[in-house]
Formats: sequence, C-alpha cells, structure tokens
Amino acid sequence: MLKFLLVCTLAVASRAELTEEEDVLVLKKSNFEEALKAHPDILVEFYAPWCGHCKALGPEFAKAAGTLKAEDSKVRLGKVDATEETELAQEYGVRGYPTIKFFKGGEKESPKEYSAGRQADDIVNWLKKRTGPAVATLAGVTEAESLIADNEVAVIGFFKDANSDDAKVFEKAAEAVDDIPFAMASDDAVYSKFEVTKDSIVLFKKFDEGRNTFDGELTKENLLAFVKSNQLPLVIEFTEQTAPKIFGGEIKSHILMFLPKTSSDFQDKMAEFKKASEGFKGQILFIFIDSDVDDNQRILEFFGLKKEECPAIRLITLEDEMTKYKPEMDSITAESIIKFCTLFTEGKLKPHLMSQDIPKDWDKTPVRVLVGKNFEEVAFDPSKNVFIEFYAPWCGHCKQLTPIWEKLGEKFKDSADTIVAKMDSTANEIEAVKVHSFPTLKFFPAGDERKVIDYNGERTLEGFTKFLESGGKDGGAPAGDDDDLDAEDLDDVDEGQDEDSDGEDYDEHDEL
Repeated sequence: MLKFLLVCTLAVASRAELTEEEDVLVLKKSNFEEALKAHPDILVEFYAPWCGHCKALGPEFAKAAGTLKAEDSKVRLGKVDATEETELAQEYGVRGYPTIKFFKGGEKESPKEYSAGRQADDIVNWLKKRTGPAVATLAGVTEAESLIADNEVAVIGFFKDANSDDAKVFEKAAEAVDDIPFAMASDDAVYSKFEVTKDSIVLFKKFDEGRNTFDGELTKENLLAFVKSNQLPLVIEFTEQTAPKIFGGEIKSHILMFLPKTSSDFQDKMAEFKKASEGFKGQILFIFIDSDVDDNQRILEFFGLKKEECPAIRLITLEDEMTKYKPEMDSITAESIIKFCTLFTEGKLKPHLMSQDIPKDWDKTPVRVLVGKNFEEVAFDPSKNVFIEFYAPWCGHCKQLTPIWEKLGEKFKDSADTIVAKMDSTANEIEAVKVHSFPTLKFFPAGDERKVIDYNGERTLEGFTKFLESGGKDGGAPAGDDDDLDAEDLDDVDEGQDEDSDGEDYDEHDEL
C-alpha cells in the first residue's frame, strides 16, 4: 500500500511540472516526455528571453494557444527557454531564435519545422492543416460567414459535386498550403449569399478588393499560383509577423518604400505607392517599412540609408545573389515608381553598389581600409597577395576577431607583397564578392588570374600566418565551396555562428 501511494505521489508531482503561462505549456527536459504523453500534438517554441523576435512572437503565440484551448482542440502550444534547457535545444538542433517545431502523435524524433507566419491566425491555421482535413466542409451560410470573418484570408470552393474532378484538384492544392484555410460549399443558400452562379473558387480577404475569383484552367499549379498572387495586400508593411510571408512567397523581387508613419504626407505617399503596385501584381512585391521603428534600423543600414534620408525607394531581388537597385529620382509618385519598376522588369536597370569615400589615411595603418571605390585596384593588384576581412560594425564575432586581425596586420605591415585589409560590407558593395555572413575572410593571391580563395581555417594569429605563408593553401578553399547562409540558417563555424549579412533577410532569427 505504501509503495502504491509513493508511485501515485510521484506521478502527481510529475504532472504538476506541466505548468502553463497564458495557455502555453512551460516545457523543460524534465517534463518534455510527460508533456508529449499528455498532449501528443504540441507546437514548441525554443526561445531566448533576450531575443527581440521571440518577444514579438510571444503575444501571438499565446493568443493562438488560447484560441485552440477555447475550441477544445487536442493540439497544444509549448515553449522551451533554450538558454536554460541547453541539452534539449541541442538535441533538436536549435541554432537560432525563435526555432519552432511541431511534435505529432507523441513522437520525439524528427519533429516538423513550423513554416508559416507569426500571427495567431497563421499558427492556428497551420496546425489545423497538420492535424485535420485539408478542406473543411461548410454546411451552410453561417459557417461560411464565420470562416471569412475569422480569417484574414480564406479560400472557398463552390462545388455542387464534392467528388468531381475539379473538387479533387481543389483538395490537392489545399494540402499544399499551410497557412490559409480552405473550405468547400455545395449548398444553394451559400451560392446565393455570395452571388456565385456556377462552380468556382473564390479567395476572400480583408483587404484590397475583398475577394478574387479563380479564372483559367483548373490545375493544382495554377490554383496555387492564384492563391500566392492574391493572399498578400498590394502593399504590405514589413513587421516581425509579416516577414515569413514576405520571404516565403514566390515573388522574389521586392520594392521597398522607407517612410515614417508620422510623416504629414504619409497617406498621400502610400496612395501613390499602392496605385503603382496595381500593374506589377505577381511580379514585384510592394513593401512599406516604417523608418522610425528601431527594429528597422538594420534594414536601413543594409540599404545604405539613414533616417533623415527617408522617404526613399529601393528595389531588391532575392534570387541566388541579392541585387539592389536605386531610382535616379527621389520623388515618390505613382508615375516615377511605375517607370522605375518597368525598367527593372525589362532588365534595363544597373545594380546599385554602395561605397563610402576613400579615407585619406586608408593605407597608413597596418590593416588597410578598403571601400567600394578602391577595392578593385587593391584586391586585384597583380603584384600583391591581399587578405581581406569583410565585416559589419555591429557584428559580435567581428569585434572578437579585431585584435587578432590587427596583430596580423602588424606582422605583415612591412611585407613587400602581402596586404592585410578590412572592408565594412554594410556600407560598401562590390560585384566581385558577395558577402553572406560576417565576418567573411577572403584571400586574393597575386597574379593576373583574379583568383579568390575563401579562408576556412582557425581564426587565430597562428592559423592566419600559416595560411598567408603557404600562399593561401593551408586553410583555404576555392571561393564558392563554402555553404551560403539561408534566411533562417546560421552556419556553424569554429567560433560559434557567423551573423547573417543580409539584415537577416531583412530580419529573421536572432543568433545563438
């Protein structure tokens, strides 16, 4: 009897560890397995208390948890302080904050990465798609109205025959979309309410036109393209919540308007921007960035802008290599923006490369200071071996490297054929080198071949010295052999994780 009571006491104590904060389970290594047994389907956020992105996500995550709980859903949300539960974070490969993973069916192994937006609706819709049918069945007008009212975007297929070929294509497309609810209606009253006279597919949204009707040959690919093209507003504000939708979409050409919301002509400028966007739907994403918001300052810096220079327009492509473009005129009118975008779509724009002015004393210190304007003549001087650090002033790893790099410069300052240099890549850009993370170290050996060698060795004075004395062979690799950082990926290096150079695609993970 005593043994039975002891077992019961221990079981109760174990369950008591599953505490909640705002409907979100507080998870630790000690209660993680217990949580998965009690709640087989859990979406888990691995966070750091100091992480700005995590703080922004917190209220939306809690709101989603509350919504699911109110609906008596079996799906729960949990959170892990990865700075405290380091063993748990390491087990699930957490390399940036926040990292969000979905554990389904009580399985600990191979959780699925969360891939939708960071608003409560996005989280709820994604989870419903993962745990329920891809297409909900609408019994009547009330259910249809509720679906549209409760979601920023919803897609309804109007099919008299739910087993028709078109209905099956609709269901296949629905299975491929995580963050938007799909539903099917066949009731005459629903057709009448929404003025639908024949089988069709309608995307309902709380912005712009309010609704879009699919037109064309119904295939899974065409329907997905239709949804992608219409699920975002003509002009979308860049925020923590909208960033995943912006970068996760099919449109990789973005035009950005930097403008403070407090500006007296804010509404006028927005009207001009929106008017211009109408002709480039599906080609260019029009994004507004509030230049007064502190969290957006890194983005301004990435584009070489200062607050006082706003309003301003820039365009960027997020293909294999990011390329920026700057309009010749500063005026923000629908006419000037349309002209700028038309030149871009016709391939008639030249990339905009930032450069600081050449410092008067750039070659007077052991570590030479390079900018866009003098890079070419120094780096590709056929008589010199040039070792360059591409850095960012705010980068913690760059700051750690500074004293070692300065010692290296001191060691080779009197060399006749070797130069140690650095370049601030947040303010200077060059065609020859694309910087994806900080610090990036590249070696330009003497000769006319214009070779570029990536340094992949130890970041120590001894390692650098050995590399230079070996002519770039010991610790080097041909440029391009290293793995580039993705928007949400922080590559491991010998000192931890390098920091993303692209404003975190203009803003994503906080590094570990």
